[in-house]
Amino acid sequence: MGFVAEQYSGYFRRSLFAIGPDSEACAWLQQLIAAPIDASAIRATLARESDREPAPVALRRMRRLVMMALMERDLRALAPLAEVCSTMTRLAEIATAAALDAAMAEIAESYGVPLDRAGAPQDLLAVGMGKGGADELNVSSDLDLVFVFRDEGITSGVQPDGEPARRGTLEASDFFTRVARRASAILSENTADGFVFRVDTRLRPNGDSGPLVVSLSMLEEYFYSQGREWERFAWLKARVIAASSVAGTAALARDETALTRVVQPFVFRRYIDYDVFAGLRDLHRMIRAEAGRRDARHAGTRDVKLGRGGIREIEFAAQLFEIVRGGRDLDLRDRATLPTLAVLGERNLLPAAEAAGLAKAYVLLRRVEHAIQYREDEQTHRLVADNEVREEVAAMVGLTRAQLETELEDACTLVERVFNELLAEPESEHAGGAEGGDELSETLDSDTARRFASFREGPRYRAARADARRSIDALFADAHRRGTGTTGLNRLIDLLETVCRRPAYLALMVQFPHAFERVLRMLGQSRWAAEYLIRHPIVLDELLDGNLQAPVDYGAWQASLNARLDTALIDGAPDVELQMDMARESHHAQLFRLLAQDLEGSLSVERLADHLSDLADRVIEIAIDRVWPQLRLRFRDHPQFAVIGYGRLGGKELGYASDLDLVFLYDDDDERAPQAYAMLAQRVSAWLSTRTAAGQLFETDLRLRPNGNAGLMVSSVLAFDQYQKESAWVWEHQALSRARFCCGEAKVGAAFEVIRREILQLDRDPATLRDEVLKMRVRMHDGHPNRSELFDIKHDRGGMVDIEFSVQYLVLLHARSHPRLLDNVGNIALLGRAAEEGLIGSESAAEVADAYRRYRRLQHALRLDNSEQFARIEAAEVAPEVAAVTRLWDEVFAQPEQ
Repeated sequence: MGFVAEQYSGYFRRSLFAIGPDSEACAWLQQLIAAPIDASAIRATLARESDREPAPVALRRMRRLVMMALMERDLRALAPLAEVCSTMTRLAEIATAAALDAAMAEIAESYGVPLDRAGAPQDLLAVGMGKGGADELNVSSDLDLVFVFRDEGITSGVQPDGEPARRGTLEASDFFTRVARRASAILSENTADGFVFRVDTRLRPNGDSGPLVVSLSMLEEYFYSQGREWERFAWLKARVIAASSVAGTAALARDETALTRVVQPFVFRRYIDYDVFAGLRDLHRMIRAEAGRRDARHAGTRDVKLGRGGIREIEFAAQLFEIVRGGRDLDLRDRATLPTLAVLGERNLLPAAEAAGLAKAYVLLRRVEHAIQYREDEQTHRLVADNEVREEVAAMVGLTRAQLETELEDACTLVERVFNELLAEPESEHAGGAEGGDELSETLDSDTARRFASFREGPRYRAARADARRSIDALFADAHRRGTGTTGLNRLIDLLETVCRRPAYLALMVQFPHAFERVLRMLGQSRWAAEYLIRHPIVLDELLDGNLQAPVDYGAWQASLNARLDTALIDGAPDVELQMDMARESHHAQLFRLLAQDLEGSLSVERLADHLSDLADRVIEIAIDRVWPQLRLRFRDHPQFAVIGYGRLGGKELGYASDLDLVFLYDDDDERAPQAYAMLAQRVSAWLSTRTAAGQLFETDLRLRPNGNAGLMVSSVLAFDQYQKESAWVWEHQALSRARFCCGEAKVGAAFEVIRREILQLDRDPATLRDEVLKMRVRMHDGHPNRSELFDIKHDRGGMVDIEFSVQYLVLLHARSHPRLLDNVGNIALLGRAAEEGLIGSESAAEVADAYRRYRRLQHALRLDNSEQFARIEAAEVAPEVAAVTRLWDEVFAQPEQ
């Protein structure tokens, strides 16, 4: 049977001649072609050759057979791109490991085994960079390696077999330099059998002028003091692809973990990092300039890697989002290009059609790149102008020459357009700096002009970087040009003053004018939104999401946050402070998304409250899951513990800044339970309410627990039941009418719901109940005196509290005979049910339901405006609502049932 590759590849023909078409090696080749070439097949091939030849020869002959088989599988359309790249990467891993072991054995004969400062054996790690680290190696690629070791030490002076080393001892760095140099030579020297991989070590710290090997501490210091922006892109794909085998697998795993802890903070910044746009723009400008010079020397050719719309631009597009957002989004840390593009499309960080187009272009360009390289096993990416060669390359990827040229042009045009849009220079209104001071002052409100001038003369502005000051001036001038009102401009000054020492946020607003436009709208619409932005500028990144208005899957949100929290470790243990910050930042971002939807009119007040309540439930559950495993008193894997929400949380009427009224319950007979669950409750409350560098999640109020502040932090289900039946006040039963299980152990939540329903159905004396509820209403009214001429929407007579008390009274009085009132479905629904049960008039129920809706809308609008009397308005504005509520109050409380 002939080989397809013979038609197209001079390398294949020479290699076939070298092994002999009727040899055992050729039979082995046929076996390799028959199935996908995985690591076991490559190792078997190396073992076969190693039985006959020393390592340098065996590795070259292994590589030749694997390359021939892979080429044939590809050209027969048996191997998709993923298999080709995976096979080449496995080949690199196995070859590099073999080269390191051979080099280590050779050098160890002279100096013994390398030890660290503590005297423990240590290995040399070969870190694959670029496509080698990303599992994307091409068929004739350089292998970019950085050699890393644990720390400085000295060799043992004893050979692995116990014999004295021939030349004594050596510093670990010198020893590993010799190993790295010898291993590189084993891989890259071109002999009669060819080479294994061309090794390129120039991506190490300080490039050719730096040491060939670096310790972890040297690498960390370099990143901290000298690491450049483009090196973050290089180290994004870094992965240990091989290591010597001296210290053992456990020590190697620890070294890899230590390397990850050094690299990740350098590559992925904790905050959204838009400064990288300028750095990548400069880097790409240099690459394009060099490619342009090459194109000038090769007219009519196309460089599918570095040329216009080439592979490098697709990789940069994917990496750009990872560098910018990967510090906060674990889904954007994949080293490989195609999975990253898929995530970008799913998240709408790139339009789905563009992400799919880039992925399709990537596959085409990589396949063409491989076809070009198959011809002579050369490291080239240039499709020459020769029509005969183009016919052959087209046939190798299953196309005609005309089809290939059309598809390449279409693909490169798309890639170039998308990439140029991503790296476009800021629009002219940002780029030109601020308007002349006199011109700006003439058109600004005088107070605003004075405020901005004062800000520019202040210490924060003067201490900012020069580029940050230019961005501030340009953004303020742009806002003024856009017609932003005085209120919005003043709030913008507050925001700019907050972020003037955080250039990444300024870069975001400069780089993305549409995001800046959204910022200006929010600043103009709502004081509360403006203050939220100023407190938490990290949420600005959310404005870039094209799916900002899309509904949120809170289960997926919770799972994603938990996955990120799992990575927040210090020396292998949870970094509690970092976890708390990450949870706060994620919650702030989600709340901000809801705020943006709210201000755009996409959410009703009721729907917004549902979202906020659901979000709070998830956050509390995350807190339990993080706190319980860290408790010294923990005695079981899963706590038999539940969180009960009261008040706004219980009634799913949560607002942006609502406190959480919480009660903690457990159902556990273990003698350690009371103390353990009390500690859990205390820690969960602190986890939620502690103010860290990232802010606060919620204020918590635990006063609704049995016996209030004098009571235990947590109650058993049995004790809670007993308290409610024997000791609770009527107002505590009122509060139960809108309490619900939020999170924790579902069985405990179900037990609470049984108790809640039993309590609400107790047989009560109508007159006594009426008197107790009215006394509590007077007490509440006296506790919120209104000495203004305005109407307090919540607390005044005819307001929201009157509606809530009316509903609670109806529930406590009638739930025994009308069980439909037991469900915690909200005040509006319960008014409707009470009317359906004949307890109140249907017209009255409908009027008061409408009044409650309007009150909530007004309260919400005033909260967003954040006026000092945010719950008070002119009484005339709500006169019909007050009248309706008063009529219902009189109807409900006029005469107790007998």
